Amino acid sequence: MKTIPDKGRNIAIYSYITIIGTVIAMMNNTEVRSQFAAFHIRQALGLMITFFGLGYIVGSFDSWMISGAFYIFFFILWGYGLMAAIQGRMSLIPLMGPLFQRLFKTL
Repeated sequence: MKTIPDKGRNIAIYSYITIIGTVIAMMNNTEVRSQFAAFHIRQALGLMITFFGLGYIVGSFDSWMISGAFYIFFFILWGYGLMAAIQGRMSLIPLMGPLFQRLFKTL
């Protein structure tokens, strides 16, 4: 198993803590480029953008069942990504992870 420097791991963890954390992680990763941190920044950014984009649509249904399922689904995906960052793994988020890596490959 490849060891991840603590700075790269910390940046990866920060990226999952709100959209502000993602922006801070992007700025911190420009100083000393870490592939591990960049991977998780792409995953977190894609997850946040998808959450806000779909959240607007889901909110218009005015149904607690649909909204509840939406929040639970994204909480599980967020937790999966955060746990992978904490454990030092580069695991793609299920369903959308490969898409996020392609869309944000320049980050």
